[in-house]
Amino acid sequence: MSFLIFALVYPFVLLLSKLPFRVLYIISDLVFCILYYIVGYRRDVVLFNLKTAFPEMDKATLKETEKRFYHHFCDLFIEVIKTLSISEQTLRDRYLFTNIEVLQKYVDKGQPVLVTMGHYASYEWVFALATLLKDHPGYAIYKKIKNPYFDKMIRDIRSKWNSTLVPNKQAREKIKEVLATQKGFAYFGFIMDQSPSNPNNKHFSSFLNVQTPFFTGVEKLSKQYDLPVLFLGTTRVKRGYYSSTFSVLTDTPNQYPDFAITDAYAKILTELIIKDPAYYFWTHKRFKFLK
Repeated sequence: MSFLIFALVYPFVLLLSKLPFRVLYIISDLVFCILYYIVGYRRDVVLFNLKTAFPEMDKATLKETEKRFYHHFCDLFIEVIKTLSISEQTLRDRYLFTNIEVLQKYVDKGQPVLVTMGHYASYEWVFALATLLKDHPGYAIYKKIKNPYFDKMIRDIRSKWNSTLVPNKQAREKIKEVLATQKGFAYFGFIMDQSPSNPNNKHFSSFLNVQTPFFTGVEKLSKQYDLPVLFLGTTRVKRGYYSSTFSVLTDTPNQYPDFAITDAYAKILTELIIKDPAYYFWTHKRFKFLK
């Protein structure tokens, strides 16, 4: 059944990916109308999240933010599809890095790093980074999709330019292997703002007006292997164009008290979201566990 579903959907998705952006964004607008006005996809979750994060937001602003989010959500879906056939140059033109020199200093020193992100603006096109670092291995930690055929498709999409996708449960093993067998610079990418399914033994950080649990695996890995931790903050410039900026969370993780790096991540992500809440991924049940 998994293969049948994939076999029916994939040719249509591949065909869509060949369409020009202007046509794809017209499709995105149509999908928005269906998701928002007809299906009401996860609107209860989105509204709960927005009200929890921004209790002071008035009804008019709340409605405007909600609608802008759904427009962007549909654009992201279309942009993932477009990645199947997008050229390297087009990707680099549409996803820019404002201060690649921050990362370059680790490349020059041959120092592996952990790069963190949030589900904000565009996290799919971050693989443009791999086009700038073709001589250096990159590893993106991700959560596997249950359908193995769609999982392979996503891995193929995300690993077109010399980056390797690693299932999140294998992240520690892969980092250990890379550091033991390869010399020089390598980077490991994590999106670490998902809500843990079980809050036990997780750390509660201040995030968007509330105390909510975060995974602490990145912090533990950074301390175990003495790896610098960076944050890559992405902003939407205009439709289909993004800009990303590196910030250093720490170069010396073992000098930080427990959970300070996780707290720093939550703080910098909060600051990014507050600038324009519409571009955060509000369909996640981010506030399942609160203090």
